[in-house]
Amino acid sequence: MKEDYYELLGVSRQASADEIKKAYRKMAVKYHPDKNPGNKEAEEMFKKVSEAYEVLKDDQKRAAYDRYGHAAFGSGGAGGGGGAGGPFHDPFDIFSEVFGGGGGGSIFEEFFGGGGSRQGAGGAQRGSDLRYDLEIELEEAARGLEKEISFRKPVVCDRCNGSGAEPGSSVVTCSTCGGKGQVTASKGFFSIRQTCPTCHGSGQKIEKVCTKCGGEGRVNETTKIKVKIPPGVDTGSKLRSANNGEAGTHGGPAGDLYIVIHVKDHDIFERQEENLYCDIPIKFTLASLGGTIEVPTLSGKASLKIPPATQTGTTFRLKGKGLPSLRGGYFGDQLVRVHVEVPRSLNAEQRQKLEEFALACGDADEPVGKGFFEKAKKFFE
Repeated sequence: MKEDYYELLGVSRQASADEIKKAYRKMAVKYHPDKNPGNKEAEEMFKKVSEAYEVLKDDQKRAAYDRYGHAAFGSGGAGGGGGAGGPFHDPFDIFSEVFGGGGGGSIFEEFFGGGGSRQGAGGAQRGSDLRYDLEIELEEAARGLEKEISFRKPVVCDRCNGSGAEPGSSVVTCSTCGGKGQVTASKGFFSIRQTCPTCHGSGQKIEKVCTKCGGEGRVNETTKIKVKIPPGVDTGSKLRSANNGEAGTHGGPAGDLYIVIHVKDHDIFERQEENLYCDIPIKFTLASLGGTIEVPTLSGKASLKIPPATQTGTTFRLKGKGLPSLRGGYFGDQLVRVHVEVPRSLNAEQRQKLEEFALACGDADEPVGKGFFEKAKKFFE
């Protein structure tokens, strides 16, 4: 017996479209085969939640499911052999399922608001969008940079120029669909028009396939491109490189490449939007007497004035020493939080002088501040 689609996604039957979408994203990331290599249970679960989402994201299919259950889509359910979702996406193709490709809306389209393969007249199909995860240093994020990246992707076959036909061979009308590129299939209560499985929507059939690409019209090659990273990017920033995704098929346009930025953690600085935070240890003598120290910034050293009687946790602001705004126009600040260091060991002379200092300050008789003692007095009574 097939599992309930709502239970698979962990949502109620009254869940909104946004709630269903969020639940699916979470489950898809959790069970995706790329994150669970060799885990058959995760693969099967990924198939199930993908099938559930194919139905519940569509208002008409969801209404039919709510009324008739799995019977609304015939014995095959919504996935597998077609069903309510049409040709089911290959759940193990990370680029076509997660970052573009396929019909009916990919996860990439949900995240980025576009992309994926789109079929046009004559079976021309837009290439899938691709994703590239790029890791950079915090300093690079601050100043921006140009970086060359390389990746493998399908490109137009140079032997057949993308036609899929061996040079000199002819192309004939597809006998399955009669050149229409689509066939009609009845599934349960629905009659669905689907892409022809023989010609894949082109309406034509190749007499002799290209020996280099096997009729695909595309071959996988390593591609190198230069991308400009603007100053101020942060982890999660997305850059679009037009037409650098997968090559289209049957004369379709290429998809786009999306570069997703990941900024490495820094040894000294912690970033919060455009502001930088850092902790600086100072000697207790400097904290008591005051003075000037040099602190690191992303653009070099900067002088910081420490006033007398500075306490641990005091935070100083260096105006404009943070990161540039990605939108331009201003820089964030650098906030320096000081921690007063107490000597771990003292020689005889140092100890004598500190004891004299303690006597002069009255610390020997009152080692705890008066304000705190007044608040905590009841605990000692």
